[in-house]
Amino acid sequence: MDCDVVNNMNAATRRTKGDKKVLKKQQKASHTLLKHEGISTTSQPTKSLVVANGGLGNGVSREDLFAAVNQFGDVESLLMPPQKPYAFVTYRFEDGARKAHAQLNGKKLQSGENSVTFYLSYVDSVKHREEALVGFPEGLTLVEDFVSLEEEALLLAAVDWSMSNEAQKALKHRRVKHYGFEFRYDNNNVDKDKPLPAGLPDECLPVLQRCLQDGLINVLPDQLTVNQYESGQGIPPHVDTHSAFEDTILSLSLGAKAVMEFRHPDGRAVPVVLPERSLLVMKGESRYLWTHGITPRKFDLVPACEPDVGSNSGLTLSKRGTRTSFTFRKIRYEPCCCAFPSACDSQEGTSPYPPSPPSLPCCHADATLLEEEYVHRVYDAIASHFSRTRHTPWPHVCRFLSSLPPGSVLVDVGCGNGKYLGVNPQLITVGCDRSSALVQICAERGFQVFVSDALSVPLRTASCDACISIAVIHHFSTLERRLAAVRELVRLLKPGGQALIYVWAYEQEYNKQKSKYLKDHDKQHNGEKSKDTPEESQESHEEPSVFTTCHVERDVKDASEMTEGRLSVHTNRTAFNSQDLLVPWHLKGRKTHGEEESSGRFSSRGEPNPDLDSSMSSDTTHSPDSKPSPSDNMCQIPGGSSVPVFHRYYHVFQQGELEQLCTQVTGIKVQTSYHDQGNWCVVLQKE
Repeated sequence: MDCDVVNNMNAATRRTKGDKKVLKKQQKASHTLLKHEGISTTSQPTKSLVVANGGLGNGVSREDLFAAVNQFGDVESLLMPPQKPYAFVTYRFEDGARKAHAQLNGKKLQSGENSVTFYLSYVDSVKHREEALVGFPEGLTLVEDFVSLEEEALLLAAVDWSMSNEAQKALKHRRVKHYGFEFRYDNNNVDKDKPLPAGLPDECLPVLQRCLQDGLINVLPDQLTVNQYESGQGIPPHVDTHSAFEDTILSLSLGAKAVMEFRHPDGRAVPVVLPERSLLVMKGESRYLWTHGITPRKFDLVPACEPDVGSNSGLTLSKRGTRTSFTFRKIRYEPCCCAFPSACDSQEGTSPYPPSPPSLPCCHADATLLEEEYVHRVYDAIASHFSRTRHTPWPHVCRFLSSLPPGSVLVDVGCGNGKYLGVNPQLITVGCDRSSALVQICAERGFQVFVSDALSVPLRTASCDACISIAVIHHFSTLERRLAAVRELVRLLKPGGQALIYVWAYEQEYNKQKSKYLKDHDKQHNGEKSKDTPEESQESHEEPSVFTTCHVERDVKDASEMTEGRLSVHTNRTAFNSQDLLVPWHLKGRKTHGEEESSGRFSSRGEPNPDLDSSMSSDTTHSPDSKPSPSDNMCQIPGGSSVPVFHRYYHVFQQGELEQLCTQVTGIKVQTSYHDQGNWCVVLQKE
């Protein structure tokens, strides 16, 4: 037989094997789409295709995907749902879809730093619910191209980062420099009687004069904060301190674009794209009530302009560069009298009676609002100090992690500062948390982490050998949500995989042994110090822990006089008298010079063990100019100083309750359960 003929036959055989491999993976992708996304594919050619691994969630930009699919025919529409690992493409004619299906299946695409392999399937129709557009918060204005390229260069050159002084700080998440007045991160305010020697840079004056002429401001600012963010850095959500600054705040974005998220106390969120050289003007409600922040990440989802498809409503990925913001403000010398007293530090305590604690939620909407206010925002606000008190892994958790075979995939759902992610270096570990501030701390420590709700973790079903949920589920405020959290852990496990769950126990005294949480209270009253308790927790705290603003004369017994159904406020280091309660976090003691911001996302956490919990302990960190949420109040303590008190929601579990919760989930068995220093714990195995 001719040699060339033999080679051609062998090549054909190799292509056939390769085609079979691609077909197998394509079928697997179709099955995954149906199982997890409800997307049905068809073997019959149509004009529409679903592109597995071609989504924004895979790091594929709209531009790169469009370039790949457009070469096979006229594209009628390209739909890329946010955060999803797939996309839909519809061609004008079926022939284009046929060609793409034949040529792109199994092919790799390099999109930025990501390399993905496409698997395409036909779909009969493309169904996608468009999210309702939410308008800008009241009082928010964005002026694009407010400064020219030349002005941008002059402003950036005016900031001399080589000069080190008290008004310049290298914070964990960004570089900061102050002009006019220094914003102090230890008390979240400014020393109004101590202006800095140098005022605002001269290069800023033409820009500010233009703002004055355009009616954006009615008085020239006298304070400037310059923040510089590298790619992957951000600032957690915050409200600029009411008592520190007047109404209008200007923020000029230079160097690169970013997405800033505004969030209302009721949960509404509005992402705002800040192009380079744009000016953001915050007045009224947008300045006083809505938080604003920038999630730390390297890519943003931004609107795409795609004239070839005839639509500009889609989203694409935008890689972040180095962004420098100039934030101009006017120092306030009189108390703030804004129309938002619930968010105003100047108007705290104006009522003769403290606000009442919240009620137990009666529906899903109430539960999410309660957790947003008394879990998410609290842990973001105290993230930096919280991390410093979470340094010692618990021995029983370490033993569980050490028992896993080398190479096992472990996910820590609610990973906090990531202290368990490095316990066993032989594992493949990933963590997630709703707190962007805590996630950034993990990332700085070199861990693989991402922001996620514990009820909806964006990992594939049956992708993990083991999961841990340490001090997370007790922050969910309804039985249904606690059950959903367990189900989500089980979903992630492979058959035979194990999950370890810890929750705070109602029984702090078990088998005639007090937990360290109670023991440390006794030691504090005897003048002793616990060697395992953080230094800042070792002093005795006798200030009232009622949900109050500043009324020291109102005793903790007032909690029992609250309206029926209201949450009680726990007295730290004492036995529990109810299962659903608020636990104070007292911010007093040492100051944290050079520390930074607060934030506002869900940290599903709150490890109450006394060698880890500083619920009565010292400092916290706020965002520059941040105003704590209503879950943060001021308490007047003996000596005359006011300290902020945050309140965290907990559902403490009674004996047997955790096991009963887990047995409601099908397909698992409880391998073991135990009590560990004031916590109920179970090890589950997926059948």
